[in-house]
Amino acid sequence: MKIGRIQRIVGAAATAAAVCSGAARLDAQTSVKPKTVTTAKPPATTSTTTRTQAAPAKPAPTPQAAAKPAQTRSSLAKSRAAAADRARRAAVARAAALERERIEAMTPHYRRDLQGNQIPDVRAAAAIVFDPQTNNVLWEQNAHEVRSIASLTKLMTALTFVADEPDLNQVVVVTSADMRNASTTYLKTGDRLSYRDLLHLALIPSDNAAARVLARTSEGGTAAFITRMNEMAANLGLTNSSYADPSGLDARNVSSAYDISHLIAFTSADATLGPIMRTQEYTVRTIANRVIPIHSTNKLLLDGTPLGTGMDVVAGKTGFISKSGYCLATLLQVPAGPRFAVVVLGAASSTIRFWEARHLFNWVVGRSAGLIGGLEIQ
Repeated sequence: MKIGRIQRIVGAAATAAAVCSGAARLDAQTSVKPKTVTTAKPPATTSTTTRTQAAPAKPAPTPQAAAKPAQTRSSLAKSRAAAADRARRAAVARAAALERERIEAMTPHYRRDLQGNQIPDVRAAAAIVFDPQTNNVLWEQNAHEVRSIASLTKLMTALTFVADEPDLNQVVVVTSADMRNASTTYLKTGDRLSYRDLLHLALIPSDNAAARVLARTSEGGTAAFITRMNEMAANLGLTNSSYADPSGLDARNVSSAYDISHLIAFTSADATLGPIMRTQEYTVRTIANRVIPIHSTNKLLLDGTPLGTGMDVVAGKTGFISKSGYCLATLLQVPAGPRFAVVVLGAASSTIRFWEARHLFNWVVGRSAGLIGGLEIQ
């Protein structure tokens, strides 16, 4: 019995040991298996990895990257708004500056001469008031100084052209050479129009290409025409005047306030040119029936404004290039009274040239009426 019990105990122990041993082996296998899977990748996985390395997939957009287009659009909108605001403020500043300039220009300046008389103090390089009826200079400032005259040149261009007695209904063609660097022009290459309309274009809105066409199509061409311009100046006694081109774009076109005061009187006396130079609006029509409305650059023609009230503009011409400054030659008349040539050269702005001419006219009218120092003294 004892031996049998011992055997049963030993057998049970062996069985238990076997069970424990099996469990231990199973445990060991279970704990090792994930490690094996992690380190030993199957061939399919290796192949996929290789393909992924050859063509890497795009990473998913981060929240910051997704927000970038919206931020860019917002920044552009802010930049545009800021630029628009700057432009608006600049426009307001320019308008305010122009208004200050206008108010200042409207106020005449006077000074005392050596005899103590109150005379105009013009804000320009040179100026003159000339009486063409008596041939007397009523007032002047640097009147014989030789200066670039810009489009006042067109007075001589027009006078020289009509002196040849052309047929004003003759039609000519605008070329590309006429248009080259023409600055101010209403014409196009190939336009066909009459001499009459070309004269209106040259003298009313100061069309540079029109002046070139007049010279080019005249007898002998442009070079011969410029020679005749200089001969005309000499014949009229304009000793300070010299011309290098018919438009005034060439700064070598020079004259003086004294010469120009005589030239505006000569030009206005012409039956063709006088009426043109006191025309505020005109319509040019090309042969192809292109309609070109034009307006005068001479603001003294604006009747009903402070500049144009109380006087008649018999003739006038403006001019400007950087070398000359703002220029004006005009023949003004007291209604039913005398005429005075008023010339302003080298003003700092367009507004100043017109108001200085107006102040000079008022001064000479007041002087002739016995008002010491003229009108509008403040």
